[in-house]
Amino acid sequence: MELTSNRAAATIDLEGGRLSSLVVDGMELLVTEAEKPTRWGSFPMVPWAGRLPFGLLRFDGETHEFPITSPPHANHGTAMRSTWVETAPGRIETELGAPWPFGGRVTQHFELTDDAFTVTMEIFADDRPMPAQMGWHPWYRRQLDRGGPVELTFAAGQIYETDDDQIPTGTLVPVPEGPWDETFVDVSQTPILHWPDALTVALTSNFDHWVVFTKPDHAYAIEPQSGAPNDLNRAPHVIAPGGSLAGWMKLDWG
Repeated sequence: MELTSNRAAATIDLEGGRLSSLVVDGMELLVTEAEKPTRWGSFPMVPWAGRLPFGLLRFDGETHEFPITSPPHANHGTAMRSTWVETAPGRIETELGAPWPFGGRVTQHFELTDDAFTVTMEIFADDRPMPAQMGWHPWYRRQLDRGGPVELTFAAGQIYETDDDQIPTGTLVPVPEGPWDETFVDVSQTPILHWPDALTVALTSNFDHWVVFTKPDHAYAIEPQSGAPNDLNRAPHVIAPGGSLAGWMKLDWG
């Protein structure tokens, strides 16, 4: 699916519901290819975000197992490996089937203007309660086709402490020096990416958790999420039968 404006062009891949390209003023902002599907573009993380420890979900007295996609964990949900269908201009949808045991469906709506790109996602429950979490995983290039390397402005009060398996313990601790692979809360300045002499992009979302991964040499992953990794087990948002959970992410370069 293609979206265009005078200054920008976006491509959405129906295999995975992924924003596979975002070009602004002739410059590609995203990593557009990688060996693993979790390392490029901007893909939806749903019905969970981040690591699900050892592929196990415990909910309502039952334990459910999921394929190990990033050993030893199940990473970033199932919808980024699903086929989506276009239901209206700028809108796509996928059903939540096996191995997800609760059913449900997910929609995304994409809007592109000369100054901004916005995506909205909503997950709908069927006839039984289900735990849910969502977010996006964009990979931004450190270096665009012109200008200097990216500079990140971002401020938050705390991060989640993690255990030896990189799973949040639930304890909040002070923000360390970068580079980061952390889940941030108490955000006072949402991320701004500035490529000198090229472009500045402000990132916003209604979600209050941000995973920021600045360790790779070629890219930054800056991920708004509805909760911390493993919140599906630790502190799940439970959608009632027939209910939904929604969120949005915006990139503004106006």
